[in-house]
Amino acid sequence: MNVNLTGIRACVFDAYGTLFDVNSAAERTQDALREKWQQLAEVWRAKQLQYTWLRSLTGRHIDFWQLTSEALDFALDTLKLPNGQLHDHLMELYLRLGAYPEVKETLTRLKAGGLKCAILSNGSPTMLSVCIENAGIADLLDAVLSVEEVKVYKPHPTVYQLAVDRLGLKASAICYVSSNGWDAYSAKAFGFYVIWCNRSSQVSERIPGDPDAEIRILSDLVEIIGAA
Repeated sequence: MNVNLTGIRACVFDAYGTLFDVNSAAERTQDALREKWQQLAEVWRAKQLQYTWLRSLTGRHIDFWQLTSEALDFALDTLKLPNGQLHDHLMELYLRLGAYPEVKETLTRLKAGGLKCAILSNGSPTMLSVCIENAGIADLLDAVLSVEEVKVYKPHPTVYQLAVDRLGLKASAICYVSSNGWDAYSAKAFGFYVIWCNRSSQVSERIPGDPDAEIRILSDLVEIIGAA
């Protein structure tokens, strides 16, 4: 990849969809959901993101756990699936979302190269802590940053500023990595170097802030950062 990134001292990762597979909770309930599991995952995720933006715009913040639960209620009702035990089971599984297979090795190689690694996420501290522990990556992270510190969701600039403040680095010394196109573009507009991990082959966004590079899996990141 012919990408020139200079002065990078830290890699900051989005969590959901980038490090952790947001579809894995619904996928693990295929016995109950049958052919509807993927549709449920898609509606749940779409409504979850919509609620973060609406909550931020209206100034009515709730933490990501409650918001995710409300988005799941909407998805279950939309697909006319029973609420109650199924809801509780899916929420429990969401606490233990599977990490993508290349995550741990990628973080290990970046740390070996002398870079700081951190997470910057909409997730609440408890949600992030459980996923990180299950993935076995806690010792590879220099910081875990949650929007709960500022009570507003991405892509508000105060969220991205958390990484600058906590890591003690200029935005131009941070490479931000996200699988969410809207997040990647917004982080670039903030001032980070940005790598878009476009796992699902989304088309380019029509908003300011073109990412510096696009990859399909996180392991490709090592080649780019290694050339910086």
